[in-house]
Amino acid sequence: MIEPVIVFENVYKSYPMYHHVTGGIKNFIFKFPGSLKSLRSQSFEALRDISFTVKKGETFGIIGRNGAGKSTILGLIAGVLRPSKGKVVIRGRVSPLLELGAGFHSDLTGRENILLNGVLMGLSRAKVTEKINEIIEFSELGDFINQPIRTYSSGMLTRLGFSVAAHLDPEIFLIDEVLSVGDMAFQKKSMAKMIEFKKMGVTLLFVSHSVGELETLCDKIVWIDNHTIRQIGRPREVIQNYSQNFQ
Repeated sequence: MIEPVIVFENVYKSYPMYHHVTGGIKNFIFKFPGSLKSLRSQSFEALRDISFTVKKGETFGIIGRNGAGKSTILGLIAGVLRPSKGKVVIRGRVSPLLELGAGFHSDLTGRENILLNGVLMGLSRAKVTEKINEIIEFSELGDFINQPIRTYSSGMLTRLGFSVAAHLDPEIFLIDEVLSVGDMAFQKKSMAKMIEFKKMGVTLLFVSHSVGELETLCDKIVWIDNHTIRQIGRPREVIQNYSQNFQ
């Protein structure tokens, strides 16, 4: 039996809402302990009772409307978020591509940001340096690789981010919609890279609104609706039900 590399057990994620103060600021101050307790009791529930497993080498898709909680799931897997309740278990090094430009320093060059990101992903500087020419070639950024990334377009940031994450021996690769940015040629090139990863047994988690890509790539799909799981199963069946929900 293949041991799962990602396990969610009854996971909840809530965020406190501190912006709403009733009765005026003076009343808030004079009744500070009770007011603070009231504020803390108000929260936004991003995920509710989420349970699923992902096996090593599986390609797992996540679909749902904007704001349903898809990116929160990836954030929990990447370790940038912690669950409010429940348990998240990750077995393997995670290479996340969650947000355009995330983890980059705008004043550093593309080349310098490759080194920075590789180290942040837990690799040695020597290992990143060994891969750097391959990363630069894949990104097709040319002379821009030696320019500060504050001069980059959104498409160039996508090229750099994907190239770094995809060439540093990922074990668990997280992708959150970023491939919709950039030109078609690079999108096709990136998709071919993910198909290569799939053949190599890399575990892929893929958030996208492109149901065609999800059906092509995924072994299993979870549909997140209103911050909880609506359905989980084979791609064609889940996608069909998800699409009918919009009719």
